[in-house]
Amino acid sequence: MTKEAEIIAAVEDGDAEIRTGFDRVIAGSSNILAWAIFAAFVITVVEVIARYVFDSPTFWAHESTTFLIAATFLIGGPIALARDKHIRVRMFYDAVTPARRRLLDIVNSVIALVFFAGLAYAGWIMVGKSWFSPIGELRLEGTGTSWNPPTPALLKMLVLVAVGVMFVQTLLHLIAAIRRDVSSPSTTAGEK
Repeated sequence: MTKEAEIIAAVEDGDAEIRTGFDRVIAGSSNILAWAIFAAFVITVVEVIARYVFDSPTFWAHESTTFLIAATFLIGGPIALARDKHIRVRMFYDAVTPARRRLLDIVNSVIALVFFAGLAYAGWIMVGKSWFSPIGELRLEGTGTSWNPPTPALLKMLVLVAVGVMFVQTLLHLIAAIRRDVSSPSTTAGEK
């Protein structure tokens, strides 16, 4: 009966798979970021009413909603990593012993760190080109429309920030995997 209660408690606890304090902060931010989706919805409703009821379409609605949804999508990477909801081949992961899971976690973290480092380097180059002119003056890249907001430059910076956050998260996960004690027979995939 105790095992069933533990399973039910783990299922009901939405933060059961969050591994570090940094992950807890990132996962908690999703409640705030969810308002960006709501804002995009409101902007879309305003645009539809302005366009079809008042025959006066806006020039900013499309770019604003595109920016909000793209920004939310980019932040989804660190949130998925924080909640341990990223892609993993569970068929192999669940079939091995806790010691091998630990090894898989270490290998996965090292590969992810290399990937994030390369992506951060590419992001740094993108940000440099979108934030500065060739002579080094601050000039945010715009969309090129009549409104011309600097959303491309802001999104490229957000890519760099999101990748940097995921690099730090993965580094913390690597440290936790290295330190994890797998000698206890009660260690399972969900207990990290």
